[in-house]
Amino acid sequence: MSAMQAAVTQLLPLAADTFDKNKVTPGILGFIVFAALAIGVWGLMKSMSRHMGRVNFQEAPEPATATPSTKTPKTP
Repeated sequence: MSAMQAAVTQLLPLAADTFDKNKVTPGILGFIVFAALAIGVWGLMKSMSRHMGRVNFQEAPEPATATPSTKTPKTP
């Protein structure tokens, strides 16, 4: 039996009187998990922003048929 299971089996009878199944909240553990996820997402967004700034993207030139001609055609 692990230490966590032993602690739960020891402490659960003590909380039986105050434990209300209709008013269960995430508590401090839920807050810590949420905060860790938020910090992880913030770090990933910061890293992505830094990597996107390093990308050297150059567009392909437009095809010659799409550019307007500056010369006027000669009429015979």
